[in-house]
Amino acid sequence: MRKRHITCSAAVTVAAAALGLAAVPSSASVPGHHVVRPGESIQRAVDAADPGDTVVVLPGTYRESVQITKPGLTLRGTGGRTVITPPAAGAKSAHACATGGNGICVVGGASRTVDDVSIRSLTVSGFSGNGVWASWTDGLSVSEVTASDNGTWGIAQERSTRGDFRHNTATGNGDAGIFVANSVSEEGGATDTQGTRVTENTLSDNRIGVTARRVRNLVIGGNHITGNCSGVFVVGDESRPAAGAMTVTGNEIVENNKFCAATERLTALQGSGVVLTGSEKTVVRDNVVRGNVGTTPHSGGIVLFKSFVGALNTGNTISGNLVRDNRPADLADRDTSGTGNTFVSNECGTSVPAGMCAE
Repeated sequence: MRKRHITCSAAVTVAAAALGLAAVPSSASVPGHHVVRPGESIQRAVDAADPGDTVVVLPGTYRESVQITKPGLTLRGTGGRTVITPPAAGAKSAHACATGGNGICVVGGASRTVDDVSIRSLTVSGFSGNGVWASWTDGLSVSEVTASDNGTWGIAQERSTRGDFRHNTATGNGDAGIFVANSVSEEGGATDTQGTRVTENTLSDNRIGVTARRVRNLVIGGNHITGNCSGVFVVGDESRPAAGAMTVTGNEIVENNKFCAATERLTALQGSGVVLTGSEKTVVRDNVVRGNVGTTPHSGGIVLFKSFVGALNTGNTISGNLVRDNRPADLADRDTSGTGNTFVSNECGTSVPAGMCAE
């Protein structure tokens, strides 16, 4: 999609240069940018923008929630200097994103997805719900975003396809740092995400680093995941199509030893590196999984376990991983009724059952 342009004051360029923001354009060079300064409303700029425009948010703290429903929109900040936090107590909520306690929402519908939205280089912190929430989107890109200390998920996507989540930091969130799901409100088969990518993120001190729940066809790769209760958790159930057909590769998953109490649908978590439950045809390869230690049912380096509703793992391949110093075992196949699951060429010290480590 070609981006439209709306003029802005040339004075913005002078201010931006003083702040080191060379990317903020002058009116003469690149129209179509809406610049938000401290004390101004990001939502007002988003509402004024046309599909394909860019909203640039200058350094400052902005106490509001932002809802995006227009395709092709770019929302860009200045990294840690652009901070979005919850509105002041008693502030009126103008849209569902705010009433849901979320920071930034990208929201489409079953009959019309919101496509090609980009959220870049800002911090979303302290919301009771989610930092960044997306539903019914295609081609959403979230990069260089810090999502911290939010009540549920740091960055989350449901009912969406072709998402690209990279170079983000998610820390201290109540549930997963990054969460990809078919739906959070309905039962049903796994969504084909059509190649969603969760890559090169830093995920720490959350309940789970990355959760992939009832989805297929995605990559979780090159992430640094540490200090959570569980590193990567793949959740499936008895629905069809089954969760799986994904690749977990090249991640560093180290010392996820925080303790998280049991919930209504999941036992307590501690010391879990990679967990597959009710997954099919998932490949876990070339990861470093070290020092994940706990005594919960899912504890260990790389663990296969039947799902909460008893769905089995089938046809998964665990290969070429360095899995060391995890307890109670580096590799654990606790899904004894699962079929076609293979462990090949993994460097490890202990396995349950014995004999799954490379010679």
